[in-house]
Amino acid sequence: MRLFFKEYSLLIVVQAVQLVIILSIFWLDGYRDIKLFFYAAFLSFFILGCYLTYYYVSRQKLYQRLNQPLESLDDSFQKTDQAPISIAFDQVLRNQYILFQSQLESAEREQAEHRKFMDQWVHQMKTPLSVIELTAQNLDEPESSSIREETDRMKTGLNTVLYMARLRTIEQDFHIKPVNLVPLVVEVNGEHKRVYIRNNVYPKLEVEKEGVTVATDEKWLFFILSQLINNAVKYSSETSNRIVISIYERGKEAILEVKDFGIGIPEADKRRIFDPFYTGENGRKFRESTGMGLYLTKETLNILGHKIEMESEVGKGSTFRIIFSETQNLTSL
Repeated sequence: MRLFFKEYSLLIVVQAVQLVIILSIFWLDGYRDIKLFFYAAFLSFFILGCYLTYYYVSRQKLYQRLNQPLESLDDSFQKTDQAPISIAFDQVLRNQYILFQSQLESAEREQAEHRKFMDQWVHQMKTPLSVIELTAQNLDEPESSSIREETDRMKTGLNTVLYMARLRTIEQDFHIKPVNLVPLVVEVNGEHKRVYIRNNVYPKLEVEKEGVTVATDEKWLFFILSQLINNAVKYSSETSNRIVISIYERGKEAILEVKDFGIGIPEADKRRIFDPFYTGENGRKFRESTGMGLYLTKETLNILGHKIEMESEVGKGSTFRIIFSETQNLTSL
């Protein structure tokens, strides 16, 4: 109704001005019958009111659609009524829907091709890396150690690229099953053995309760934990020689915690650490920071339905907790 009045307010004003001008001409010409003037004004606005009422009733559905946002794209194919303006409006919506679908399919096709290319490229790069690692085994120290350090960095980067490319299709990729957290942590620590040794930072696993098992995707949780451990080691290497990985229950929730005693996160950066490509003050000190590790961690946890908590203090270190809800904590089953 409001849109209708806004559309025809000018017509009502013009009608009133026109009536005043005509009656003024009669008044100046000496014809001054007030009753007739009121009758003429009533008759004029009555006819205008009938016209506007008919117009609004016949196009009521159109105004309702204009005032209400579409709840789904399929609503674009609803028919309003048989008025010419309504038919034209429906046709515009259908054309917009077809155009949107066409552009969406094109974007999805390009994204799929890009993802396929990234997958192939990462796997192609892993083969020469493995060859370099095997070659490095026959070299003496410290050359061998330096080469393995660089290949480890390249592997971490390639895995980040691979998981980032797969993130948009994670729903088609993940497989939820019971996962015992202790063997998973041990496996991740084994994978990062050289990273620990190289940075002189060593993990301590604290298990408050044996057999803590959660419902999650093991492969993606492995990736998430790797990201948190890489960050913990990177930001501890110059200030501390240990990180603590804890597994415990808090109420009915299961908690997987990674705690370091490194440089900590400045207060101003805390609210943005999960933003993509945000490296903050620590990123300027450590050139390896890409700002993607925590972003991928948070995005993946959101999709898996897990929560994450963070506490940090500059100079004292940071703590990240992955929280598995009561329904995801299968320990007591």
